[in-house]
Amino acid sequence: MRKIRFRSVVALANMKLSVKSAAVVLASSTLVSALLGLFRDRLLNSYYLGTYPTGIDAYTAAFTVPDFMFFILTSGALAVSFIPVFNQRLATGNKKSAWEMSSSLLNLLAILSLVVSVLIMVFADPLIRYVVSPGLDESGMVLAINMTRVIAINPFLFSIATVLTSMQQAVGRFVFYAFAPAIYNIGIIIGITWFTGGINLFGVQIFEGGIMGVALGVILGAIMQLVVSLIGLFGFGFDYDFKIHWRNQGFRTILKLLPPRSLDQGIDYINSIVSTNLSSRMGAGAVRSYDQATSLHTMPVNLIGVAISTAFFPKLTDELGTGDTEKFNDTFRQALRTIIWIALPISVIAFFARGYVVSFISNIGNNDSNGTMASILGTLCVAIFAKSVFHIATRGFYAFQDTKTPFRVSIVAIGATIGLMVLFTFLDWGVDGLGIAQSIGAMFEVVLLLAILQKRSHGRLLDRAFWRAMCRMLVATVITGCVAFSMTKFIPLMATDNSLVITIPKFLLISLISMGAYLAASYFLDLKEAKLVWRYLKKKLFKNVK
Repeated sequence: MRKIRFRSVVALANMKLSVKSAAVVLASSTLVSALLGLFRDRLLNSYYLGTYPTGIDAYTAAFTVPDFMFFILTSGALAVSFIPVFNQRLATGNKKSAWEMSSSLLNLLAILSLVVSVLIMVFADPLIRYVVSPGLDESGMVLAINMTRVIAINPFLFSIATVLTSMQQAVGRFVFYAFAPAIYNIGIIIGITWFTGGINLFGVQIFEGGIMGVALGVILGAIMQLVVSLIGLFGFGFDYDFKIHWRNQGFRTILKLLPPRSLDQGIDYINSIVSTNLSSRMGAGAVRSYDQATSLHTMPVNLIGVAISTAFFPKLTDELGTGDTEKFNDTFRQALRTIIWIALPISVIAFFARGYVVSFISNIGNNDSNGTMASILGTLCVAIFAKSVFHIATRGFYAFQDTKTPFRVSIVAIGATIGLMVLFTFLDWGVDGLGIAQSIGAMFEVVLLLAILQKRSHGRLLDRAFWRAMCRMLVATVITGCVAFSMTKFIPLMATDNSLVITIPKFLLISLISMGAYLAASYFLDLKEAKLVWRYLKKKLFKNVK
């Protein structure tokens, strides 16, 4: 009975979703993952940031090389390269080719990522010592090297899971794909709460514990994420083959599309390597403070840009597959307007309420660390907006199976960002200079991408109605900024506000009133996004009122 019930639940979760439902699922799962991430970081910071900043800097630095290699090999590169080709095979009824292509890609990436994981373990010492974090002291250096060797298995586990979830995403199955990252965070939380105290097996101490236990939790989370991805294949009909079918045309097409996007992802991640290298020279705790601020600024990006863009991407590829460019333009504008309309007030509220946001992940009674993180987060607020828009802008190219143009744009933007980071460090701007450089580079990149898309569409993609709407959104955003600033002065963050019971209600009140002002301003400025939201709220709140 339980087996049948489990199958029914899995089958229900694996149903194909509409764009609207997919966006809701993705946004919800991203929110859950973000909340778990906040809880994870709050635990980790309370354990180590105030008492062992060198150790937590080493832990943060240990992720740099494994994450970099995963971004190069797989990550988002696979999704945008794989999905259009996979959908073409399924649309023509050629399932055999689709399964051969998927199996070949899975096998190839598994082999490559396993080799990479072994190489990271072997060369962890010189990579950490001379490339990633040369500014750490010797004890932090040794700890970072050892943890890098533990976390090195992540590219292998993540690559397999990403292929499996990309297949599900391609056919509109988003549930297990969406919640896999949340499972990963749960594994790390287990590592923080249990493994740091040591591991006993039948009364025998097999692991002494400490911050190395968190690294073991990272591996546990990666394994749990892979298991969840496998469950998502239930009822999928995937006919796995151990072979690599080099002659499969779809597989060859992916291999041609994958390198530009993979290099694009890798070059983008070079930012993290450079920033870790530079911040490791700025004193104990600087690496962690910058990493935490960047993590906080990516949460709204994932909630807005990634979730909405991911939900719209299959529809964009389908419309181009039928040759209907007008529908593609309409859908792209709709997605872009939605992202901009949401991202603008979020960025402004994040700037004025940055102290509250930082308090969610740092409860260590160390005002200097909190102030540093809040200051960095303030410099990254422009990047919240720009990176949210970036995800739909790049998918405009990927829908045309063009991965080279975003790659070239990224080279220019990343080069400019790294140059600014080095310059601002030379000018002694500290970690704030790294954040300012990131915001300038992100804005430059997204403007360049949209300009190229506009030129390719002969000016039809972003029409006059779009630009008029943008002007009205900016006016509504200015009003929201004034309200948010006033609210932070009316409800100040006190030095003693270290409890979530105090900070969350304050932050929610500031956010709700500011967003209410934005919604009202958008409504009176005749923005259709606000009218749709108001219509939905009216329907839900007053459905029983005649």
